[in-house]
Amino acid sequence: MRVDGKPEGLRQSMSWLHTWSGLLLGWLLYAVFFTGTLSYFVDEINVWMKPELHQSVPSASTAEKAIAGMQQLAPAASTWTLNLPGERHPSVQASWRAKDAAPGRAGTQRAELDAATGEAIPVRETRGGSFLYRFHFELYAMPRIWARWIVGIATMFMLVAIISGVITHKKIFTDFFVFRSGKQQRSWLDSHNMTAILALPFHIMITFSGLLLLMIMLMPWGASAVYEGDTRAYFNEMRGGNRPAAAEQPRRKRGEQTESQAEDAVTMTPIAPLMAAAQQRWPERGVGAIVVNQPNTPRARIELRSQGGNSLINRGGSERMVFDGITGTQMEAPAAKSVSTPTAIYNVLTAAHLGRFAEPLLRWLLFLSGVVGTLMAATGMVLWVVKRLPERRKLGRTPRLHRLVEVLNVGSIAGLSIATAAYFFANRLIPADAVQRSDMEIRSFFIVWLLCAVHGLLRSHRRAWAEQLALAAVLFGSLPLLNAATGGLPLPAAMGAGLWSVAGFDLVALVLAAIHGFAAFKLLRSPRPKPLPTPKAAPASALANGEGNGAGSTLAPQAQERPI
Repeated sequence: MRVDGKPEGLRQSMSWLHTWSGLLLGWLLYAVFFTGTLSYFVDEINVWMKPELHQSVPSASTAEKAIAGMQQLAPAASTWTLNLPGERHPSVQASWRAKDAAPGRAGTQRAELDAATGEAIPVRETRGGSFLYRFHFELYAMPRIWARWIVGIATMFMLVAIISGVITHKKIFTDFFVFRSGKQQRSWLDSHNMTAILALPFHIMITFSGLLLLMIMLMPWGASAVYEGDTRAYFNEMRGGNRPAAAEQPRRKRGEQTESQAEDAVTMTPIAPLMAAAQQRWPERGVGAIVVNQPNTPRARIELRSQGGNSLINRGGSERMVFDGITGTQMEAPAAKSVSTPTAIYNVLTAAHLGRFAEPLLRWLLFLSGVVGTLMAATGMVLWVVKRLPERRKLGRTPRLHRLVEVLNVGSIAGLSIATAAYFFANRLIPADAVQRSDMEIRSFFIVWLLCAVHGLLRSHRRAWAEQLALAAVLFGSLPLLNAATGGLPLPAAMGAGLWSVAGFDLVALVLAAIHGFAAFKLLRSPRPKPLPTPKAAPASALANGEGNGAGSTLAPQAQERPI
């Protein structure tokens, strides 16, 4: 491209690329960043959205109570898996498989056990934070493969926007220390620069590792050629496993009993001595999970897994101790899977993206970096509108594209906050025994989000921002009260009991309320921009052709006078 007869330089070319790559998919990227950031605390969101769990209190005998509970729930199961309570979850998460269960997730049954009694807790049906996590990379109500392609393409645009943005800003690190308030376009540009630079390593890591997680779908040709299209074999080797494919597993005929089924039930060894041995081996981490294979048979095996992983190279794989389920004799644990160098690099990057094995401090740093990234996307989209105010003043009207961006900005930024708060409200206001209530919660999320977009279209730009930000502040600020009024553990009691999964949710909701309320207050108190000048009267022929005052604009006069 040429500007004033001269070839366009690299920085100018990158500026154009940065602007449009960021805008075209900016609204989707904002939603991906927003929901992905919340997903760092998916376990805490899940607990808050199941208030029936708030009264579960772990004790020294929790493992024994959980085993006794499984003897009542599924004594004839082929496998028990018990995830013990920890800092992020107060109850025992139990799952088991019947001997004739269907393969995969379809044959797995689950329940929440009270940590004090081992009894099953009837919890409400909800997708909880898992909905936000899945929406982060699979969207909703569309084929999974298409959704992942859309998010993958948006992630590529994000990486392009980051790289081109670094090239565009000549004084990128100097500008980080400069913020000029009350300067309209300059202030928004400074905000965008600061949020972009503050967590630049995180932005690059999270974008690149996100592409790695979708690698086999976006670029399947290498794995397809080497493994002849057998993606299961590819992932099996990536994980360092040597298990045979499903087709090679022997199948038994209908009605045929396995050796374990034909054996008489026996009494298993007490779990307490095994837990004590594991505690001596892992004094800092303790036991995180118990897996019992072939329970109540002579072939029973009890496997204890440490709390948390010991390395990102194997994606946080836990250390294990294996015991004979009848005698309690410690057996040799399976050898750790070997991990190749490429797999180790892949595991480190993707584990950092997921943050599942991060300690609380690191998880908070990842969360705050995600917040900064979300603000970077939001300020970039707002900046696009603010930079074009002089053009609008010159035209005396608002072009349709500018108005479309305004509406989408309000709906995708402020509207998403309202929809998320409404999702939490729906979790508590929909009757706990309602049929398909998890679907009702999700529908509430999208209905409210759509209403926010319509509101942004009907109101002036400035009023739409102020009203939606104020509503988001009220909704988030009300969540702790809603929790206490609908069966959840109140904030003071949760803090006193050390149930930080609930207390932390309420505290973050109050912080979000303060941020949205402050933004609405500043917007309402800031001086209104000068109204757009009234263009000179156009000739009658021009008016007949749709030109002149108001032509091509979807804004009412009131809306034209109040740009953000």
